[in-house]
Amino acid sequence: MKKNILPLLIAIVSIAITFPAHSQVITKYGDNVSTLDGIMKAYYGVVSVKKGEIVSYERDSLLHIANAHVGAGYTDKQGKQQFSYMTLKQYHKLADPSLSKNGFDEREIARRVEKFGSIYHVWSTYESRNTADGPVTERGINSIELFNDGTRFWILAWFYDGERKDNPIPAEYLK
Repeated sequence: MKKNILPLLIAIVSIAITFPAHSQVITKYGDNVSTLDGIMKAYYGVVSVKKGEIVSYERDSLLHIANAHVGAGYTDKQGKQQFSYMTLKQYHKLADPSLSKNGFDEREIARRVEKFGSIYHVWSTYESRNTADGPVTERGINSIELFNDGTRFWILAWFYDGERKDNPIPAEYLK
């Protein structure tokens, strides 16, 4: 009997090594952060709220690495290029009241991904509306840096710039 156990044990260990378990990491809000598609869905889902709803900073913070920073490129009233850079918490303090008051629906319409080792860069073209079925109010590109720790994705930072007459979205970012 003991002779039969050793080959069985070796077979089980071999299978476990050959086919490692890839468990999904799901946040307490149901966001699957173990895949790139999952974290990107959560990235857009967390800021999409119906008029009167409250954006969840806690949910968003579970997608980001501690002390993540975010920002936006824009043109000021004098026509000069500017960049606003802040912590995720500061962003929520500034943006959440307006998102909740007016409603906000942002969705990805195209994506380009570059990867090296555990680092990912995503160019994510988006369009925004006040309601899911409303007219498009803005389009632009999110530049998102992510880290995969072998189990899940973490957003390190994100920055965006909106489409304008002087800043159209290039065709390659619409595919």
